[in-house]
Amino acid sequence: MTDTASDAVSLPTSPSTSPSLTLLGLGAMGAAFARAWLAAGYSLTVWNRTPGRAEALIAAGARPAASAAEAVAASPLVVTCLLDDASVGGALADTDLVGKDLVDLTTGTLSQARARAAWAEARGARFLSGGIMAVPPMIGVPEAGGYVLYSGSQDLFETHRTTLAAPAGTRFVGGNPGHAALQDVALLSGMYGMIAGAAHAFALVRGEKDISPAEFAPLLAGWVGAMSAVIPQIGQQLESGDYESGVTSSLAMQVAGAQTFLATAQDQNVSPELLTPVFDLMRRRAETGGGREGFAGMVDLLT
Repeated sequence: MTDTASDAVSLPTSPSTSPSLTLLGLGAMGAAFARAWLAAGYSLTVWNRTPGRAEALIAAGARPAASAAEAVAASPLVVTCLLDDASVGGALADTDLVGKDLVDLTTGTLSQARARAAWAEARGARFLSGGIMAVPPMIGVPEAGGYVLYSGSQDLFETHRTTLAAPAGTRFVGGNPGHAALQDVALLSGMYGMIAGAAHAFALVRGEKDISPAEFAPLLAGWVGAMSAVIPQIGQQLESGDYESGVTSSLAMQVAGAQTFLATAQDQNVSPELLTPVFDLMRRRAETGGGREGFAGMVDLLT
């Protein structure tokens, strides 16, 4: 289990007791986690570099700490949700982590998470890295579907599974402490690609007075949702190494039609800059023997 991902997402449950935990960082996301833990009945100590952000949470039952060191000392479980990895190091620099369980929900890179894990373990703490796959309004709302990827100490994860599941679902993705951060950024990268395509689509229709962007939006969302079925196929092809099986729209065919997309953009006075990098990759792959493939072969050009 340590080296493999768990496919099950644990949903929030109520604690049988009221264990205590500490949260460092009360930005929009940190505050959302704090509210969820308080609503679930947890005893919560909070600290933020700007004390004023804690006022509403204190009114809701959180205990304020005058310093990060005081906050860390208050609980066996310490959660950080700060701006970046440097902020985590700065906040914890003068704290005693011996015997603590440290869960870092700060967005960072794979290498930063690995280094932070080694740093925490050298200071006597168990470490778990988290990648939040949600926006603040989804936290504490199980039906919203938000969850957190966790990697690192599985013992720590199992010890605090119920606590970690109170704000959002949980998914343990292995013992490598960098894997939650990596998959977090990978999933978000896919999201940005989708949004880029949507932005281009809206730009194309925006100039037509008889096409309402609001009415066009459901068509776009439905189409993108339907086409997302190709993603599992790409994963299977990358796993097997066979990039041609099951392909219904080859790169060669799609490259041949690319000019229509570029001409339409020109007609609508829309910049093609969001499309041309994709078409360039497709063309390069097709011209080097991948014309019968689908999109999987493009991954090889990026690695």
